[in-house]
Amino acid sequence: MTMPDQYANQFFSSGPWRRFAPAAIIVILAFILPLSRLMSFAFHDELYSYILLIPFISGYLIWQEKRNLSGVPAVASRLTPLFLLAGLAALVWHYFARPASVEESLAQTTLAFLLFVAAAAAWTLGGLTLRTLAFPMAFLIFMVPLPAALRSFIEGVLQQGSAAVAYVLFTVADTPMINDGLVFRLPGIQLEVAPECSGIHSTVVLFITSLLAGHYFLKRPWKRAVLCLAVIPLALLRNGFRVFVIGELCVHVGPQMINSAIHRHGGPLFFLLSLIPFFYLLIFLRKGDQLKDEQKHLTK
Repeated sequence: MTMPDQYANQFFSSGPWRRFAPAAIIVILAFILPLSRLMSFAFHDELYSYILLIPFISGYLIWQEKRNLSGVPAVASRLTPLFLLAGLAALVWHYFARPASVEESLAQTTLAFLLFVAAAAAWTLGGLTLRTLAFPMAFLIFMVPLPAALRSFIEGVLQQGSAAVAYVLFTVADTPMINDGLVFRLPGIQLEVAPECSGIHSTVVLFITSLLAGHYFLKRPWKRAVLCLAVIPLALLRNGFRVFVIGELCVHVGPQMINSAIHRHGGPLFFLLSLIPFFYLLIFLRKGDQLKDEQKHLTK
């Protein structure tokens, strides 16, 4: 064990973390019912299945920052009352707004929970530690389900964009078709880009992946932003290509391909395909950082 690891482990077992642990446990117990509903909801909903992994990923990210925590003083942050007030406001919003869907109800209670956890961290760990752990703590926001209106908006954008990409691919392939918005009338089959075909789950997962990859491998904020923004065209290309492939199979193999495994269960396959250009972009952005690091090393 290296000296920085020793100091870090001492910090994790020191007073600040010993104060944070019971405070966090109290907050968890206070929200145990809505958290249980959240876990059950995420387990049974395909879109939000990633929520089950978020606390573990955040915990791992915090552990990775252990070397940067050694010697950091634990002085209560002035942000503590702000987080508390924001958490209380989220609870008031939940109890008086009468959420119209399960997602909205869970979004409100989960947001309140995270704000109270942030308040406990600001009070017991201090502002400097909170600043060091800003990314792992902020990453927990992905535990919050999307409000129904936002989910519908994202699905609509993905549907329209995917249909536009599919239209271009069918045109390039010279496939006979009549396009009416989200509907494609092909020889022997009619396809519609429905909300469940929008690929919102894969898009959210790819966006989370882009944040993690940017955090670990890219140093400059603008490069991290480019990697995250690249998720949008990648999502549209992936979904449009999927519609195109299914349409071509239905035309050239038979309309029964609409019920094939590549349509019903092909999401993971097309998601893996979208990772190829994603990682090429990551390598390209990272290469610039490596060259600059080598130049700095040579100048020294």
